Amino acid sequence: MTTSSANHPWLVRLGIPPALAWGYVAVLLFMIGDGVESNYLAPYLHENGFSLNIAAMVIAFYGVTVTLGSWLAGSLSTLIGPRKVMLIGGVIWVVFEVLFLAVALPAHSVLLLTLTYGLRGVAYPMFAYAFLVWIQAAAPADMRGSATGWFWLAFTGGLPTLGSLVAIFSIQLIGEYATFWLSLVLVALGLLVMLLALKERSGYHALLDAEHRQQGTWRTLMGGIDILWREPRIAAAAVVRIINTTPYFGFFIFLPGFFTEQIGFSQTEYLSLITIMGLVGMSFNPIVGKISDRLGWRKVLTIFGGLGSGIAMLLMYFVPQWSHGSFFLSVACACLYGITLCGYVPAAALFSSLCQPKDKGNAMAIYCFAAGLSTFFGPALYGSINALFGTLGVIWGYAFLYLVSAFVSWRFLLSPLDPGEQHNPRAQRLRRLDSVASE
Repeated sequence: MTTSSANHPWLVRLGIPPALAWGYVAVLLFMIGDGVESNYLAPYLHENGFSLNIAAMVIAFYGVTVTLGSWLAGSLSTLIGPRKVMLIGGVIWVVFEVLFLAVALPAHSVLLLTLTYGLRGVAYPMFAYAFLVWIQAAAPADMRGSATGWFWLAFTGGLPTLGSLVAIFSIQLIGEYATFWLSLVLVALGLLVMLLALKERSGYHALLDAEHRQQGTWRTLMGGIDILWREPRIAAAAVVRIINTTPYFGFFIFLPGFFTEQIGFSQTEYLSLITIMGLVGMSFNPIVGKISDRLGWRKVLTIFGGLGSGIAMLLMYFVPQWSHGSFFLSVACACLYGITLCGYVPAAALFSSLCQPKDKGNAMAIYCFAAGLSTFFGPALYGSINALFGTLGVIWGYAFLYLVSAFVSWRFLLSPLDPGEQHNPRAQRLRRLDSVASE
């Protein structure tokens, strides 16, 4: 099957690099499988003899390994190539899921449960984020924003959106335990699609030149950390990426109680609001990505992402109170927040353009690591601010973070490859400096 641009002009118009098209399908299937359990794992464990504290401990350890896998996805892609990292991630997922279902659950062993499910956490970031690195390595510069937007559509479309939808119907038809096995089938199918259909060649080999391949495995992996002080703009971009979803993950600690207890929504109304927000936000990822390829990555990241998310987040909190619980207005504000979060889609394109080509994989390792850290910082920041200033302090604290994100983006994330900076004198000077540094 050929995937040249000439044979698939409609993919190019959509903003999907034709050679990478099957990768999006693979990620979507993989993440649907990974997302099947997202809304019923903890209750299932509790109903089958494990306390809620044990379930929380298992899921917390899983979160730690997800962060580790996020860093490995970028660093190992630099060292051995994104395709091999995706393969390793897929195999880890399948092996540890089989052990989790066939050994740990029947044995009712807390240790085995923690190890098998927890260690599986490194798998999905390695599979998904390695493909994101592949996109930055292979997509034309003028398509990176839209190509990244389609990645996030596939990623969030699977986890948790379609994954949760599959679980709703599957549990009714075949039961909870069999649904776990169905998730394994979906993940394996995504892995097979990647292996058999994704043929773009740049992802088959390491993202290093010959000189840097000889510096040793450990030094190469550490390059995914020391780039933070070798390339200060990458450190600034990491701050922006952490802020991106820190409030998002913190929100879900107190939003259920806020909407059901303070605003007066039923649980069904609240879940409907969150589902609609997710679907609308997910749909805008490729749209905003394509807009960023026209207007500029930094402009969209600053104005639409940083400033927009801060304003939309405040509206999502205050409008339901001011409108006396209007469901329509509450949903509209939640959707606006989901849409403005898409303004951070160009961050991945900026990461890969703020450094020398030899460091592209290391830059993406930091991007992936920052994405993983936000899952920790969101709840942690909520706990510390709420203890001191209450929920209102949390809301204004999160708004301030988005303002910081906008400032850092505009002040420090100027890239000579940004489509919106072609006539910017500062960008032209940076291009000359980068050219001299690479010689």
